[in-house]
Amino acid sequence: MSDPLVSVVIAAYNAEAFISDTIKSLQAQTYRNFEAIIVDDGSHDRTAEIVRSFAETDDRIKLIQQQNLGVPTSRNVAIQHSTGKYIAPLDADDIWYPERLAKHIHCLENADSTVGLVYSWSVYLNEKGEIKGYSPFGQLGAVEGNVLAMLVFYNFLDNACSTTFRRKCLDRVGEYNCELETCEDWDLFLRIAEHYQFRIVPEYLIGYRQYSGSMSTKCVTMSNFYELIMSRIYQRHPELPRYVRHWANTVFYNNLLSKSYLAGDYRLMFRWMSRSLRNDYALLLRPGVYKVTVIAIVNILLKPFLRLSSPTIVKSQENISEIQPDSPPRSNFWKPYDIVIQRRWQHVLKTTQA
Repeated sequence: MSDPLVSVVIAAYNAEAFISDTIKSLQAQTYRNFEAIIVDDGSHDRTAEIVRSFAETDDRIKLIQQQNLGVPTSRNVAIQHSTGKYIAPLDADDIWYPERLAKHIHCLENADSTVGLVYSWSVYLNEKGEIKGYSPFGQLGAVEGNVLAMLVFYNFLDNACSTTFRRKCLDRVGEYNCELETCEDWDLFLRIAEHYQFRIVPEYLIGYRQYSGSMSTKCVTMSNFYELIMSRIYQRHPELPRYVRHWANTVFYNNLLSKSYLAGDYRLMFRWMSRSLRNDYALLLRPGVYKVTVIAIVNILLKPFLRLSSPTIVKSQENISEIQPDSPPRSNFWKPYDIVIQRRWQHVLKTTQA
């Protein structure tokens, strides 16, 4: 019996700096029966030219060019031009490690039809492709089965590139929502979780690239669409405990707080702090919050006269660029805030599995 075809869908916009590494990681997969549909979403750089050079020597790679319509539309276009039994999204600046596809497809092929999606954990890469950290979800543990409540509480899938799902899932829940400018992956995962079980390949198989950008601007957009997505979920599922929504807000807005602080947008940082503290005061257990609050206030009041460097909320991680992706990270859940989040994670997980 031949291996089923996997459709890898890639939305690319001005990705010339990274698209070669992304495609090379795809070509290095031990699973060979895939097609890669790459949509150049109106790029102004050499993205299309680079993709075309790969397509000339590898007929599994297909290029589609269009005006700039955004990530959700681009992924939908790629899906509509694909024919695989399984769909695997890949961002144009991320990479997969060689056995990623093989292990995901093996898991799906050996699962029954109630399982719609498989995922793995990610390592975090800098702009040079060096490993700078691990996804914390590997330390929190595997989440499988009926995961809707867990996925509302925390997007443990982390990023689009960590997942592979059955095409038939889209026939039931629809494609990416094109009205969303961000959080479109989380929205689709939630809709799949409403009808299908999830499974995990508990390994670090994805390289998720993180680098500087206009974080504060993106935070406002993320907040707006997050609220829209969650309001719809709660309308459809009023049985979800209210505390899950409160805890989810704490985690989500704490993340935006960190991003806005690092971007130097201190006024916006206080907006996220307020929303994180709404109905829940767990954030006050995080010591770094007091430090950045003082620094932010000083910067706001004395900005015309004083410039301060901005240390991060979280301590810089040790240099682990020499560690292989499948090396298990050491647990660092010892601070009060981390302990609270970990206990909440376990509580929601038990509720999900009950």
